[in-house]
Amino acid sequence: MKTIFITGASSGLGKAAAQLFHNNGWNVIATMRNPEKETELSKLQNVTLLPLDVTNLAQIQETVQKALALSPIDVVYNNAGYGLIGPLESLTDEQITKQIDTNLLGVIRVTNAFIPYFRERQNGLFLTTTSIGGLLTFPLGSVYHATKWALEGWSESLAFELNPFGINIKTISPGGIKTDFMTRSLDAGSAPAYQEMVESMFAGAEAMFANASTPEQIAEVVYEAATDGKTKLRYVAGEDAKELYRQRLEQGDEVFRAQFGKQFIGA
Repeated sequence: MKTIFITGASSGLGKAAAQLFHNNGWNVIATMRNPEKETELSKLQNVTLLPLDVTNLAQIQETVQKALALSPIDVVYNNAGYGLIGPLESLTDEQITKQIDTNLLGVIRVTNAFIPYFRERQNGLFLTTTSIGGLLTFPLGSVYHATKWALEGWSESLAFELNPFGINIKTISPGGIKTDFMTRSLDAGSAPAYQEMVESMFAGAEAMFANASTPEQIAEVVYEAATDGKTKLRYVAGEDAKELYRQRLEQGDEVFRAQFGKQFIGA
């Protein structure tokens, strides 16, 4: 029986992935900041809940050691993250730092904690939730996109150094997901000079999210990436994401950007 270690498993995609892997006969180590509040995963056999804040290096090291003591681990799924939206000049340094600390450095920290274990085994797989926002951009998401584009580049480079040790690394790049990402998992800034742009952007995003995938649909892509045995790096997930990425590649950067500007902020 294989084991997967998942971060950010308290809700949305992380929770759906935990349930899917469990249903397919895997051991699941589901981590989250407050596991004592979880009432569904805690009832499942072969699912273990552990506390993990990916911005806390000491807790990462402690939780990874606890997980490895419980079971050999085959897959690490870096899923914890959240969105930060707003004009750059409206964001505080604390907001910017927290976004980078969670979305980017958290993934790097967790991955680094497992690399020696996988290297010694000469086997292992890292999966990371990036975003279609790691392959193209929307207005007013500069810091969020900075983390997601960084994860895509980081993963691509890291694959070169890990593959010779039998370790694969893959990214899952979803489009919209019907979760609480736009509420609980979203931080925002605002400034009067940008108010019209912000309103236009959120209206466009709301329309786009009407075509969003369910967490369960994206979790199926995560499971595919974990089990297909391929060295494929990038899995674009969701029909909306696939279509946007196709347009970006076919139209070229500047035509696509001009189209997006008109669609979301009228410029």
